[in-house]
Amino acid sequence: MALLTENNRQYYEGAQGFRGDGTNTSFTTTFNTALIYDASNTSLNNFKLYESNTGTPGTWSEVTSGFTVSNSVITYSVAPTNGKYIVIQLNKLDGGNYGSANEKAYGTTVEENYGSYAYISLNDIINNFIVAYVGTGKLIPSAKRTDIIFHAKRGLQEFSYDTLKSIKSQELTVPTSLSIPLPQDYVNYTSVYRIDESGAMHIIMPANNITTSPYTLPVQDAKGVPTQDSNNNDIQSSISITEDRWKNNDLKNRLSKDLIDDTVLASFYYNYDFPNLGYGELYGLEPQYANVNGYWFINERENKMSFSNDLVGKLIVFEYISDGLAVDLDTRVPKMAEEALYAHISHAIVASRINQPEYIVQRLKRERSAKLRNAKIRLSNIKLNEFVQVTRGKSKWIKH
Repeated sequence: MALLTENNRQYYEGAQGFRGDGTNTSFTTTFNTALIYDASNTSLNNFKLYESNTGTPGTWSEVTSGFTVSNSVITYSVAPTNGKYIVIQLNKLDGGNYGSANEKAYGTTVEENYGSYAYISLNDIINNFIVAYVGTGKLIPSAKRTDIIFHAKRGLQEFSYDTLKSIKSQELTVPTSLSIPLPQDYVNYTSVYRIDESGAMHIIMPANNITTSPYTLPVQDAKGVPTQDSNNNDIQSSISITEDRWKNNDLKNRLSKDLIDDTVLASFYYNYDFPNLGYGELYGLEPQYANVNGYWFINERENKMSFSNDLVGKLIVFEYISDGLAVDLDTRVPKMAEEALYAHISHAIVASRINQPEYIVQRLKRERSAKLRNAKIRLSNIKLNEFVQVTRGKSKWIKH
């Protein structure tokens, strides 16, 4: 239930214009993005304000004082003169189209708003639910807004794990330490890729059964018994011997005979750089280790991603799942899943109350499942022509 609130100029250019009349001091913007203004630190602002007497290119000048901002309303201390051209320009990658080269509003505010019509904010979901589902003569006669907010957020979290498009990605370079901290909003990983010189992705497999990262590192005495400090707590070593050996195993260069017989690492010993090394000796190869792109794993003790040393300096892309609530920008629900979230909130509120007829609870549960299934189908984004293109090769014979 949303209508476009921005015109094309606001959406694509991130600019909105006004005309002064000599008396009006307040100008209300209608961007989907709220204005952020800090008079003490203008670098935090997400917009710039420009004025011109004629409105022609080259005549615009930036206004840095003499106004305040509150709830997307710009208020001048002195009313602009009659006929004065006024433009509010949101930060934009190319700097917008107003002012001189040094005054352009550089940033990403405009680009972050692209495609926003496909989503509805969590706040609108809550407001719509209160209007449509709560009240006299309805299934939910009354409900606290705080309860609705709680169930809406929980629903958004659950949907983010297996329904919504909640996969995020980071482009990173593997340092010499072979460790990169997990993203702040990390919940679970999806995949890791190495990016080659042409920009193509090569999947990096997790080192599930090759190595590990011990969670605790107790210091032992000569008899192997963990030692304690003055507070009776186990003394922990600062270095893991397992991790140190994995880090320094010289996997990148050790193409020697002593490892060829190791079926775990056999996949490293036949590649195009060394075509005669290990050729014909790959019997017993485990497919899960048939990988020449390196390995990675989660270091649970340090909450970091750890990589094999053949990936030092390589460009990687890390795809992971968040819960959709990490920052304000994430609290958006695809409109194709809007109805499913309403059904989730209805069932959660009714199921958590006492003396509710069980048949009502079960009916809402089935309704939630059905609408969630519909949302998954809609968001799967299956296109017939893409599906046909993939299946054209399925009739080919695969030799074993």
